[in-house]
Amino acid sequence: MWDQYYTVSTIEETLQLLAEYRERARIIAGGTDILIEMERGQRPNVDVLIDITRIKGLDEIRLEDGVFHLGCLVTHNHVVGNSRIVEQALPLAQASWEVGAPQIRNRATIAGNLITASPANDTISPLITMDAQITLVSVKGERQVALKDFYTGLRKHIMQPDEMLLDITFPAMTENERGVFLKLGLRRAQAISVVNATVILTFDADEVVTKAAIALGSVAPTIIRIPQAEEALVGNKLTTELMAEVARLTANIPTPIDDVRSTAAYRSEMIKVFIMRGLRQIAANEQGKTFPETPAMLWGDHEARVQEGFAQQVNHSDHQPIEAIINGEKMIIETGQHKTLLDWLREDAKLPGSKEGCAEGECGACTVFLDDVAVMSCMVAAPRAHQADIVTVEGLKHNGTLHPIQRAFIDDAAVQCGYCTPGFLMAGAKLLDEHPKPSDDQINQSISGNLCRCTGYYNIVKAFKSASQSQRVENE
Repeated sequence: MWDQYYTVSTIEETLQLLAEYRERARIIAGGTDILIEMERGQRPNVDVLIDITRIKGLDEIRLEDGVFHLGCLVTHNHVVGNSRIVEQALPLAQASWEVGAPQIRNRATIAGNLITASPANDTISPLITMDAQITLVSVKGERQVALKDFYTGLRKHIMQPDEMLLDITFPAMTENERGVFLKLGLRRAQAISVVNATVILTFDADEVVTKAAIALGSVAPTIIRIPQAEEALVGNKLTTELMAEVARLTANIPTPIDDVRSTAAYRSEMIKVFIMRGLRQIAANEQGKTFPETPAMLWGDHEARVQEGFAQQVNHSDHQPIEAIINGEKMIIETGQHKTLLDWLREDAKLPGSKEGCAEGECGACTVFLDDVAVMSCMVAAPRAHQADIVTVEGLKHNGTLHPIQRAFIDDAAVQCGYCTPGFLMAGAKLLDEHPKPSDDQINQSISGNLCRCTGYYNIVKAFKSASQSQRVENE
């Protein structure tokens, strides 16, 4: 899929490579968009990937002088798991929670979501309503751009081929601000937005709206603000009549399209429904009521953060072996530099347990642990395995003894055709590491990225509960 793949150790190395290869190169961090696009032939002119995932410090979230800073390696799960973001930038946390499933959120970055520039991308609308700024850097210097000015059309923006998005900043919400993000998808998880909406309101002491921001996604070529509706809110209290009028006004402004996910008429009606719902939640101060307190993250003890960066840049050419610890064993493999991690594990490491069910991060059958983090291996490039620690389903058993989740799948007849089973086992093992006594919600969250086409999941969920119980008994 690519001719050259570099793992860099510094920002400076990244910028030098971007300056050298320009349009031919793309930065890869999460890889959840670029790998699929290259596989489908949608990036025919891109043949150089620059992996920045080993640069330490770029995955930090900082709050300085009332302003949040998100590094370019901050993932959606980093946002979900940050208590300050949840308290002072709730709409962004809610939007991040709606993206994909744990394995996707552990890799997909907020910066990548912004750069992809799809109007259906969930994190753009909350960041625009919060007046976010982005920092773009190149060998020639850096510039700050308001996110609202970043986009020029459908999947188009002003970022230059030699630039890197380094930082995302936005002011923390104050005590007199309340906001909410709402999304309509065609299923509960792993869904692209049919409509998404962000509403943030500022109130005075008498609950009169003094400032309003409304943004809609998936209803136009770019994320759009609705100034007419915002103006209607300012200077008024949130009465039922006003909320209904604002919802009607908001729905009348966009002119959405008909596509495979929805008709334009349905989108317009759902805008009205979701704006009304969001305003009601804000009026009742219940906008965060359904946000999970302790969600299943599947991200290991280090919370998917870079622990040790590379000492120097590596060019993963055909002559550069991939060295990794796989299921506790050091392996040096000469081949597979141009494959996905899934194909490399199956074909070059000779570990066929992980399965390909979709090759686009939808089914979870390829789930493995990469440096203790659950990921979809079909959406990771094989060179990322270099100097990494990987666990596949073959590595779950210990000293010849099956993992409790493996035994439970057998005892509770949770296996049917078995194709999806490796992914469920990996998700279950990581969930039990994280939450030894998982709730029903946490179990459902942990397998939201795993599809089973044979069953209604009843025995799978039962096996998760049985494994939890037997693991606790073993540890007592």
